[in-house]
Amino acid sequence: MTDTIITVRGEFSAWYPAERATVWAAIGFDGPSREDVFALATDSAESLRSSITELHDAEKGPVTWWSSESIRVWSDRPWSQDGTQLPLVFHAAIGFRVKFSGFDALARWVEDASVQDGVSITSVDWALTDATRNAVTTEVRSRSVKDAVTKATVFAQSIGLGSVSAIALADPGMLGEQGPTVGGGPEAYRSLKSMDMGNASGALELKPEEIEVASVVDARFVAR
Repeated sequence: MTDTIITVRGEFSAWYPAERATVWAAIGFDGPSREDVFALATDSAESLRSSITELHDAEKGPVTWWSSESIRVWSDRPWSQDGTQLPLVFHAAIGFRVKFSGFDALARWVEDASVQDGVSITSVDWALTDATRNAVTTEVRSRSVKDAVTKATVFAQSIGLGSVSAIALADPGMLGEQGPTVGGGPEAYRSLKSMDMGNASGALELKPEEIEVASVVDARFVAR
């Protein structure tokens, strides 16, 4: 009797509370004097850097890591509405990234930083710790394989066969079968950003979204 081969795609995803947040902040000034915009950006960056280092402790937090770019200064000559080229405008900019483990401290810092002259908070990225991500990835991978087994078993039983045995497991597409994947890959991590300025007290309220961890596996079974 010829063996029946069943090829399926197993999928599983789960959501987990965010444990870390990386804030992206930008400092920017414009003006007719290169020296003035450079000085303003430098002073603002030093103030922001000081507020970060006061909170920085790699082990205890609430800031576990941070970085800043070198100051960038450039100029352009804009055009007026009537087509006349205007005098040079100089720009100075510095970017910061700050990783927080404490979300209360994060909200207070963002609230203070966002009202500082020349500072804008561009985004907040939510994430899991490395230890949690590794642990949940193992679980999600296992569940995606179990999903593949369940699918193959249903297919086998629908044609009167009783059991299936795996003969191949692979990342999506490696068995020659193409199709959509959950989150775009064998393991995907997705989070949503939320910054709410509108609570009743007037203070900035940050609402971390949960992190989706998804896994996809292609599997081939022999059914008997």
